[in-house]
Amino acid sequence: MPVLNKILKEVDESWRDILEDSIKCLNDDYLRFLLENKDFFPDINNFLNAFKTLPLEKTKYILFGQDPYPRYKSATGYAFMDGMVDKIFSQDGLSTQVNKATSLRNFIKMLLICENKLTKYDTSQKAISQIKKDKLCLDMQCIKKNLEKNGVLLLNISLVFTSKEKSNFHLKQWINFTDRLLERISDRKIKLILFGKVAQKVEKFNNSICFEKFVSPHPYNIGFITNDEVINLFKPMKLICI
Repeated sequence: MPVLNKILKEVDESWRDILEDSIKCLNDDYLRFLLENKDFFPDINNFLNAFKTLPLEKTKYILFGQDPYPRYKSATGYAFMDGMVDKIFSQDGLSTQVNKATSLRNFIKMLLICENKLTKYDTSQKAISQIKKDKLCLDMQCIKKNLEKNGVLLLNISLVFTSKEKSNFHLKQWINFTDRLLERISDRKIKLILFGKVAQKVEKFNNSICFEKFVSPHPYNIGFITNDEVINLFKPMKLICI
């Protein structure tokens, strides 16, 4: 079908049949909106990016975030991968770009605790500036590659953004898509990582019952940085190491 071919362009072949089935669960009017409207982001060529670079057979986790960053250049089609952020560090600690992205900043600090580069008691810019970084990721592409190397699919509950006022509307539109996606992969031992209250709505989806779930506070919360369960989950992945 030409319409689906346009949406599923470049997705990994292992996901194609599953995504085609899941896309069909979208409301007809909403599907038409995706095909005809250019006022949302990531655009139609990018909102399924997470399925282009991590094959199904290598997927061990699905990390669910809320919705795309509310900035065109930041929304990459990968949960928590901010397109405005390149360099992670500066001479003063974390880069200005990382510091402006609160959730990402807290995520990076948590990863530095995982590697014993920071303590829970001092995650300040000064402490980060004193870390030796020769064996650490210096940009976000490195962390993204490490996440995928560990089988983590970076997926938002809502795959597109137009405005904060419309966030709940888009979220509702994608529920059936996500529920069918989970149904289609329910025979695989994939663990769901749910970041924050919105992502935790997945727990109520009909087809999420058979999945093991890790429920986490949203990285926006400062307590995420020192959360022992979060640290224990991500520490073995060595996500910030080259």
